[in-house]
Amino acid sequence: MADAARSPISLEGLDLAALVASRVCHDVISPVGAIVNGLELMEDGADQATTELALDLIRKSAKTASARLQFCRIAFGAAGSAGSAIDTRDAHQVATNFLNDDRTTIDWHIPPAFLPKNRVKLLLNLLMLAAGAIPRGGVIKVEMTGEGDTAGFAIVVTGLNARIPPHANELLAGIPANEQGTIDAHAIQPYYAGLLARAAGMSVRIEKIEDRVEISAS
Repeated sequence: MADAARSPISLEGLDLAALVASRVCHDVISPVGAIVNGLELMEDGADQATTELALDLIRKSAKTASARLQFCRIAFGAAGSAGSAIDTRDAHQVATNFLNDDRTTIDWHIPPAFLPKNRVKLLLNLLMLAAGAIPRGGVIKVEMTGEGDTAGFAIVVTGLNARIPPHANELLAGIPANEQGTIDAHAIQPYYAGLLARAAGMSVRIEKIEDRVEISAS
């Protein structure tokens, strides 16, 4: 396959950090911008009805921004850096707050446990890929395979027109999605997930099977 013949992506630490930071900012800038818009409406001497609408926008946007930041803190950051494990209950909470909405539901079947940090970070990054597989919404069912330091994950994604996110397999393997061999802030997330998998000694597989997408990490 032509893509597989491309040289693996090689990023300096500073470039990787900059791209991950850009991705986090991309996820947060929309709700923060909505908060600013709501405040501007109120500052313009809006009537009572408009003020109520602005306050509702601010409340919803602040909740969204908080959920995204808490998720990114674990998925991309050094949350719990004092130890080498993360509680799956924390992962469940941030994943539910971040991904559950009126279109998408997380069906969580992972028992409470402290798992190695990179495995939990990988799980959250795979859930981001899973959400990208159902742009019109659906159900993301996640289970744990194995336990402890050898725990893996099985994710089944169902929804209208479920499909493998573009270039996900190449980027997970560290292969660039373009002929130039470069990577941008949009593509950094699956690439980063691949780095986490390799750091944890795991491999990731994404397949489209009939009307669902299956993601496994072991």
